[in-house]
Order: sequence, then structure tokens, then C-alpha cells
Amino acid sequence: MERYDLCVIGGGPAGYAAAMRAIDFDKKVILIEKDKLGGAGIYDGALASKTMWEFSTRYRKVYDELGKDRADRNLDITFDEVKKNVEEAVFDRKFQLTCHLRIIHAETELITYEKGVASFVNDKEIKVTKEGGEEVVIYAENTIIASGSSPRKLPNIEVDEKIIMTSDGIGHLDDFPESLVVVGAGVIGCEYATIFANFGKTKVYLIDRAERILPFEDEDISDLISKNMEKQGVVIHRTASLKRMEIKGGKVEYEIECKDGTTEVIQVEKALLSIGRVPNIGSLKIENAGVKMSKRGVHIGDVDTQTNIPHIYAVGDVSGRIPLVNVGEREARHAVVKMFADFPVKPINYENVSTIMFLNPVVAAVGANEKNLRDENIPYRIAKVDYSTIARAISMGKPEGFFKLIVSDDDDMKVLGMRAVGAHASSAIQSVALLMYMNKGIDELAHMIHPHPSIVEGVQEAARMLLGKSIYKSAVFKDKLKCYSCRDGVCTPLTSISNEKRIQYEEIAKNYHEEGYED
Repeated sequence: MERYDLCVIGGGPAGYAAAMRAIDFDKKVILIEKDKLGGAGIYDGALASKTMWEFSTRYRKVYDELGKDRADRNLDITFDEVKKNVEEAVFDRKFQLTCHLRIIHAETELITYEKGVASFVNDKEIKVTKEGGEEVVIYAENTIIASGSSPRKLPNIEVDEKIIMTSDGIGHLDDFPESLVVVGAGVIGCEYATIFANFGKTKVYLIDRAERILPFEDEDISDLISKNMEKQGVVIHRTASLKRMEIKGGKVEYEIECKDGTTEVIQVEKALLSIGRVPNIGSLKIENAGVKMSKRGVHIGDVDTQTNIPHIYAVGDVSGRIPLVNVGEREARHAVVKMFADFPVKPINYENVSTIMFLNPVVAAVGANEKNLRDENIPYRIAKVDYSTIARAISMGKPEGFFKLIVSDDDDMKVLGMRAVGAHASSAIQSVALLMYMNKGIDELAHMIHPHPSIVEGVQEAARMLLGKSIYKSAVFKDKLKCYSCRDGVCTPLTSISNEKRIQYEEIAKNYHEEGYED
């Protein structure tokens, strides 16, 4: 029986990161993957969908610049071109990972890659069943479960991945569907609705059980994204529950029930279920290792990444915690260090996890939003800067969006979170995430000299507004700049000028907007 210091089950982003980090400690590793190296992170997940989004966004930009009449005459795109673009991106990433793995194996002989299905015999013995049926049992002192997740399905809906699909079926499409219903208005559902709406060849319907899409985010974000979707022809079924969905005559018929009790039956060419993901644990026989499960996935107690069996860890989607590639990779590296380092290891800080939502426009987020803080009755202060006041956004011709910086409602003004919506939003989030990680206030951010013109100047202006040092005064540009504190559900404007002056400025600004201004 071959013996290893570490067995990693799953060759997706988290599993691959774990195996490579273990090599840094000169440990003998076996990496087991049942399907494709890189997992859903490459093939049907982040890389594939974001490549489609980039392509669709570029296409939409050209379409809008040409204008509808000229674009319809001179601009065309086929789904084969979209698929080719995605396939090239997938191939590039797959080639990188595969070549890297082979070279590392040849140079160090520390890592073994095995393609097959892993299952626990006991807590230290793992059976690998290969494609031809051959079985081999290996021994591992430590194990990391990084088996990922799969799209969730509904028990009463038949998913064939051709007509009724999950995200795994998008690559099976032969052409743009004439019409598509997306079930689920979370991040992934809204991203795919945005992608197909951008290409303008598919009538998109979006079923939303809540009163608004992206219900976990603040209303200003949800309202902006839904407004742009509807501008591109997306029909949003708000507060609608799906009563049935079935394939009839090669197409999809679905029935929804609205808030007022009325029902509506609609036929579309394709359907996409986007209702979350479930951990891949079915073939692991995890009970043989004595590992406990939670409602969401492999149970992780107070000790991050570590299961109830001390030498078995779970990272990435399989833990049911935060299903993001960057989180999975971070957890995987952390688990390896906890196993093999000869020094104390700090727990992972999940409070400053940065996320990006590829919508129209892009939404980047870190930490708490207003909704979180209101729900927990935590006092906060906020500064909101509209993109239309930022020189870089003006020069790009992309004035739609805003920065929203949220801090504690006290003299320290510790950063609690930020939302960036608009062009280059993802580039602006990391400085705030770093301040959160360091448990710092906003003084450092306000005193930095940012590049000009750049989008991140808007973040700095938000910090200055909270400190009462802004260039623009929110009392004047109250439709573009907002600065207020919220406590016990009551929001009060923050301003460095007297209330009398604020009222005077607001009156002047009102007259300016109503009557115009001439030099």
C-alpha cells in the first residue's frame, strides 16, 4: 500500500492549491480527481462564465456605439464564435495547470496525480476507483476533502442539460436560444441573464421569489441592476413562485404564481436553473471516516477547515461555507499550513472576503452592507460617491455607478465594508479589504495620493467625506454625494457645515438644477 503525507480529494482550484502548498513543506502528496483537472472553476464555473460575460460586454459596447439600425445591418455574432472564445480560454488554463503538474512531478517526485473516484475505507485509507474499474487503496496521514459542488436541481423538474439546463449545460447549446427563462435571481442567475441580454438575440425571463433581484444586497444595487436588465428587454417576474416546469414539444412550458395569487403560463425555448449548489459527497463514503456532516456540507466546527477528525480537513464548496474560488484556494492553503507548520497559525478572517458580480454594471463587494448592519442593529456611517463626480468615469464615458464606504459610527471609524458599482469596480475594492484585515480606520485612505485620473479616487473622496474634508460638499451635490449615520433605524445626514448653511446650499443647488447656470 502506497503511503502519503497528504491525500487531496478533488483537483479543482482548492484541491490544486492544497497540493502545491504541501510541496512547499516537502510532503509527499497524492491528488485525486474524478473528471477534469481544474474542476468547475475552469469548465462550467467562473472561467467559462466570465469569459462569456467579457465577450458579451464587448459585443454590447460596440452594438450600443453603432446604434441599433447600423448594428443590426453590420454587426453579427454566432454562438459558435462565443463557444470558441470560451474553449480557447479553458484550453489555456487547462494547459497551464497540466504542464505545471507534470513538471513538478518530474522534478520533485513529491506529487502523484491519479484520475479516479475516491472513497474512504477508513479515516486513513482511501480507495481510488479508476475508469476501467481498477481499484487501488492508498494510505494518507492527512486528507483534504476538496471535492467541490454541483448545481442544485429541483426534484419535480427533469433536467436534461439540453432544454432544461443548469450552468453545466450552457456549453451544450448549439445556438443562441430565441427565449430563455432563468430560475433564481441570485448572482449566477443574474450573471447569465446579463450575458444573454447583452448579445441581444435571446428574450430573457428571470423568476425572482423575492421582491427584488439580488435580495441579499442593498436596494440601490438591486434597483440599478434590474433597471439596466429591463432596459435590455429582460422580463423580471418579481415575487413569483414556480408552480411547474416541463418540456412540451421540445420547448419549455412553465407556470408561475404571482403575489396576488394569479398565475401565468409562458413557453420558452430553453430554461436555466440557477438555485445554488450542493456539495459533491455522494461517492466519498464519508461515514467510513467518521466525518460529521452539517445541513450545508462537511461539518466544520470552531476550528476553520478542520473536521471532527483532526487529520481530515474540508475546503472550498464542499464545506458549504462561501462557494468562491478565492475562498476555496485560501482555505486549502491555510489547511496545509495548519497541518505541517511548526508555528501557530491564525484563523482565516472571513470578514474581508472580496467578491465580484459580473453584471451590468459590475458590482464588487467586501464586508458588510447596509442591509446586514440594519438586520443586526449595528450603528454605522456611510459615504456614497456617484461615478458622475469622478474624473476617470467622465473621461471613459461611463458615469453610471457609485462607491459606498461603510464605517463604524464612532471616532475610530473602522471600515465595516464597501460596495463598488461600475467600471473598474473590482480594482477599487482591495485597498478597503486591506484596511479591514488590518482593523484600521479611514485616515490612511484619505491621506494617500491616488493616481489621477483613476476610479479609485472616488474611494478616497468617500473617506474624506466621512472625515469632513471632502472637495465636494454633499449638501450641494445631494443627488450625487450622500453622507449620513444610521442608528436604531434612523439615518441622519453628516455634514461639516452648520444646518443653516446646509439648507442655504440646498436651496442654491435646487435653483441651479431648475434654472441652469451661465458664467
